[in-house]
Amino acid sequence: MKYAGRVICRPEVASGFALAGLPTVEAGTREEGAARLLDLAAQPEIGVILTEDRFYEGLPEEARRAIGRRPLPMIVPFAGPAWAESAVAAESYIVEILRQAIGYSVRLR
Repeated sequence: MKYAGRVICRPEVASGFALAGLPTVEAGTREEGAARLLDLAAQPEIGVILTEDRFYEGLPEEARRAIGRRPLPMIVPFAGPAWAESAVAAESYIVEILRQAIGYSVRLR
């Protein structure tokens, strides 16, 4: 039997997943996302559900336990994008990337 995969995400990021060839289910609020997640989890042809973590966290604890006891669908929460201004300055970001790449800290002038 073949199983399908779905992505539950906000409308702002759904087009990115769709361009990657993944079928998306859009949800605007945490409650709507949790409801769509429960609907998809009840469908026998769904094998994998990628969902933004805030939608997964919106599920009641009992529902999470029930889904966790079943072998399918596999539910994979992922961190959604954050468009808030980063507190890290561009320079410190570059310094951190260089530190990871070359193994030691450098000082930019």
